[in-house]
Amino acid sequence: MQRVLIIEDERDIADLIGFNLERAGFEVSKAHDGIEGASMALHQCPDLVILDLMLPGKDGFKVFKEIRRDARTREVPVIMLTARAQTEDRIKGLEAGADDYLTKPFSPKELMLRVQAVLKRSEAAPGSVSFEYGPFRFDKNDLKFYLDGEPVDLTSTEFKLLVFLSERAGKPQDRNDLLRTVWGYSDDVHSRTLDTHMKRLRQKLGEHAAMVETVRGIGYCVSSL
Repeated sequence: MQRVLIIEDERDIADLIGFNLERAGFEVSKAHDGIEGASMALHQCPDLVILDLMLPGKDGFKVFKEIRRDARTREVPVIMLTARAQTEDRIKGLEAGADDYLTKPFSPKELMLRVQAVLKRSEAAPGSVSFEYGPFRFDKNDLKFYLDGEPVDLTSTEFKLLVFLSERAGKPQDRNDLLRTVWGYSDDVHSRTLDTHMKRLRQKLGEHAAMVETVRGIGYCVSSL
């Protein structure tokens, strides 16, 4: 049974999320402030965290940084949840490395689809355990990425996005195909999600950033060697 930690100070919302998760077969735990939430995340090491940003004690971004900084929870996927609907907040969350972002009010059905999509893509990529392409080396078992032999810290979403493109190097990949394969949805509303992750990915690739090309009118492509 997969475990989900809900960090949400509005108890009725936390209970609604928890009810739907338990009905879907998940084990659920809840925290109602940032300090308690960060502690529970580090000690329980859940399979997924649903994290509200407006929390008493410690805000969601600080909690998220603690989760990502600790080796025990670095790879735990996080869905950020907030009443803030402004684009700037969504981008800030995604640039921080969140796996997905959902604004209130939301439908329980949409939340469950997001949960399932995030958990699915956080699993080790299928196929051979190791894959190499130019300066890139992927360890699919542990979701580790190496650039010129040196480890680079990628989120599970960034890892899946880069390995998907690298295994199809030289062939432009359509934006909708990337959204559907990596995130589980393909409508234009989420296009900024893809662009934000590509920006972060290029920053981490440093001098090799140019290998990830934007194909105007189509999507993205890892260049041929």
